[in-house]
Amino acid sequence: MKNTIVLITVLLVSISCKQRELPVVFNLVDETSEIAKQQNHEIERMKFKMIQSKYLDMNSVFKPFENDLAYFSENNYQNLLPYIIEKDIPSIQESVENGILSYEKIVLFYLYRIRKFESSNDLALHSIISLNPNIVAEARTKDKNKPKDIKYTLYGLPILLKDNINTIGMPTTAGAFALKENSTTDDAFIVKKLKDNGALILGKANLSEWAYYFCDGCPLGYSAVGGQTLNPYGRKLFETGGSSSGSGVSVAANYAVAAVGTETSGSILSPSSKNSVVGLKPTIGLLSRTGIVPISSTLDTPGPMTKSVIDNAIFLAAMTGVDNEDVTTLNVDATVDYLKDLKSATIKGRRLGVIKDLMSDSIYKKNIDLLQKAGAVIVEFEPLQLQLDGFLTLLNIDMKYDLPKYLSAYADKNLKIKFIEDIIQINLKDSLQRAPYGQQLFEGIVQDSTTIAELEVIKSNLNATGKQFFNEPIDSLNLDAVLSINNYHAGFAAVAKYPCLTVPMGYEKTGEPISLTFIAKPFQEQKLLQLGYAFEQLTKFRKQPENYK
Repeated sequence: MKNTIVLITVLLVSISCKQRELPVVFNLVDETSEIAKQQNHEIERMKFKMIQSKYLDMNSVFKPFENDLAYFSENNYQNLLPYIIEKDIPSIQESVENGILSYEKIVLFYLYRIRKFESSNDLALHSIISLNPNIVAEARTKDKNKPKDIKYTLYGLPILLKDNINTIGMPTTAGAFALKENSTTDDAFIVKKLKDNGALILGKANLSEWAYYFCDGCPLGYSAVGGQTLNPYGRKLFETGGSSSGSGVSVAANYAVAAVGTETSGSILSPSSKNSVVGLKPTIGLLSRTGIVPISSTLDTPGPMTKSVIDNAIFLAAMTGVDNEDVTTLNVDATVDYLKDLKSATIKGRRLGVIKDLMSDSIYKKNIDLLQKAGAVIVEFEPLQLQLDGFLTLLNIDMKYDLPKYLSAYADKNLKIKFIEDIIQINLKDSLQRAPYGQQLFEGIVQDSTTIAELEVIKSNLNATGKQFFNEPIDSLNLDAVLSINNYHAGFAAVAKYPCLTVPMGYEKTGEPISLTFIAKPFQEQKLLQLGYAFEQLTKFRKQPENYK
C-alpha cells in the first residue's frame, strides 16, 4: 500500500510538472486615444500616427513555439532569470558549463520573455519583427554537440539581427512593405560567420524603415512592417534612437544576449546611447556588408550592440573575416584578439581629447572628472568648424545604385521591385499604411541628378573633411581617443570612416540614458574596447529599465 501511494505521488508530480500552460494571445487594440494623447509630446517626431503594425501578426510569429512554451511556466522563467538577465556572455557560459543552464533553456527563456512583454498592451516595445522557427531544435543540437572551451564564445547563444540583414529561414524586410516577401535569401556574410562561431539566430529586430533613409522628420524606430519601436526607459516618452532601434531596445530589455545593428551615420551609436547599451561602429571595411540592405557602400557597416564591453569584444571577433564579395574587407586582420589585455586595461596615462563645448553638459563633465581622477590625461580642445557639404548627395546617389545591386544579387528572386521608383509606386497604392509619414527621402533620391564623377569628388572632399576634424586634435595633441556624447559627432566619424564605441555614462534627471562615445583612428577597435572596458569598470552606470526587470 505504501509503495502504491509513493507511485501515485510521483505520477502526480510528473503530471503537474508537465501541465500545459494556457496559450498567450496578442491582441490588436484601438489606438485612437493613445495616439491622440501622443500629439501633446514636445518632440515633433514623437507625435506618432500609429504604434502597432498593420502587417505583423505576433500570434503567427509565436505559432512555431506553441508546444514548447506550453510546458515552460512562469516558475521556470523565474528560476532561470538570475542566471541570464544582465549577465555577460562569460557568466552565462559558465552557468552552462556548471549544468545550471542549457542552450535550450536559454532560448525558451528569451522566447517566453519576449512573449511576456510583447503581449502586454502596456509594456510592448514592438522591437521584434520575426523569430527563427527552428531555434529550439537548433538549441537542442547545440546542447548535444557542446565543445569544451565555450566561456568566451557565442556558441549556443541567441542573437538578434537588425531586419536589414539577410538570414536563411526569415524574411529580410528593412521594415518596408515592399520587402515583406523578401523571404528566400542566403545568409549575409556576417551571419555565416556568427553561425560558424556557434551563435544561434533568434530572430529579426525592428528598425527605422530603410535604415531611416526613407521619410523626412518621421519617428525614430518606425517601420510599416514592425510598427513603432518604443524605449523601455521611457515608453512613448523617450526616443529610441535610430536606425538600429529594435536592436538597441531588445538588448536593453534583455530580449536576447546581444544584437547586430548597422550604421551609415549614427545608426548604432544613437540607439545604443538612447537605450543604455554598448554599441560599436567599426572602421568601414572591418566587417562585411554583403547580404545587407544598403544605403551607402561608402559608409555602411554592421556592428555589435551588447550590454557590456566584454560581450562587444566577443561579438565583434565572431563577425570579423575577409569577404571576397566586399572588397573593403580584403585587408582585414581577422586574427586580432579583442579580448587580449581587456580585463587589465586601465585609464591611467591615456590621453583623452575633451571637446570644450560639451563640458557644459553636467553628466559629460562629471565623467571627465572621474576619468581624470582615475589617471587619464584630459586634454581640452576646440574642434575645427567644418561643414559636411554634399553629405545627403552621397547618400542619395549611393542608395540609387547600391539598392538595385542588392535587389538583383542578394534579394529573393521572386521580388518584382528593381529600383527606388518601384518602391515609391508600391507605397502610393496605400500610403496611409505603407508610408504614413511620407517617403520624401526616396523621392529626393529619384530627383537627384548628380553624376558619378561629381559623386567621387564629393566623397573625396567629405572623407578629407572627416579626417581633418579628428586628425588635427589627435595628431597635434597626441590623443588616444576623442570623447563625445551619444552620436553627436557621428557624421564626421562616418565620412572619415573612423570607429566609435559608445558606453553608458549615466541618466538625465528624467531617466533618459546618455552615453560617452570614444572615437579613434581606423582599425583601433582593440584600443577603443580597452578604453571602454576600463571606463565601464570604473563607473558601472548601466542599469535595467525599471519596468522590464
